Amino acid sequence: MLSVLVTGASGQLGRSIQKLQGDYPDIGFHFKNSIDLDISNENAVAEVFANNKFDYCINCAAYTNVEMAEKEPQKAFLVNSHGAANIARECEANGTILIHISTDYVFDGEKGEPYTILDKTNPINVYGASKLEGEVNVSALMKRLFIVRTSWLYSEFGKNFYKTILAKAQNGEPLSITNAQTGCPTHAENLAKYILSLITSGNTHYGLKHFTDGVEHTWYSFAIEILKKNSLFEKTEIQKVKNYRTFARRPVYSVLESER
Repeated sequence: MLSVLVTGASGQLGRSIQKLQGDYPDIGFHFKNSIDLDISNENAVAEVFANNKFDYCINCAAYTNVEMAEKEPQKAFLVNSHGAANIARECEANGTILIHISTDYVFDGEKGEPYTILDKTNPINVYGASKLEGEVNVSALMKRLFIVRTSWLYSEFGKNFYKTILAKAQNGEPLSITNAQTGCPTHAENLAKYILSLITSGNTHYGLKHFTDGVEHTWYSFAIEILKKNSLFEKTEIQKVKNYRTFARRPVYSVLESER
């Protein structure tokens, strides 16, 4: 039986993997949330690896609040860069294959067509910069690893755009949604299945991967799809807005060319 450590287990992706674990009887999962394991604590990470033998580590742990990252960059880099390095260092020392999750926000959004794994990175906010530094760190420390970039995650778990739009519409609230950004919404369960397929297939084509659900949307068009799918479109007042002010800059076009 394969032994797989999953960090950040209380997030959308971690909880989606937990939901699917019954479909993978040949994998023994070890789920660690941020309370169980603070990946920014080098000693705590070393202790977990000293007490267990893992074949794979899926690093879902991340600081993901794009707005707050601008105000507390040290926290973002502590988890997304330093924490990622801690995980990679122990994986390399213990022969564990790492699957590290990254983001479309490592790009500046200026290309105007889907980004490939060969495209130059250029983050325009703190969150993207911290995730890119994490990619650089794990790549420098390891030989056997996957870096999986994804985008616009949503699920039934936690806080996300899908759940927010649905809740507001169900409460009869009017919506004002921007169409100034384009990306690929990705269901966390689909990403989880892709990640687990890397494990079950014994894939050894290590390196960068892009995975999304493959359909381009603006936040406005995605909101329309959410409303229609839940039979709320005719009942909801929705307005398209071009300029939606945020503290953090966002890439205008961050579509990833996906393996899906």
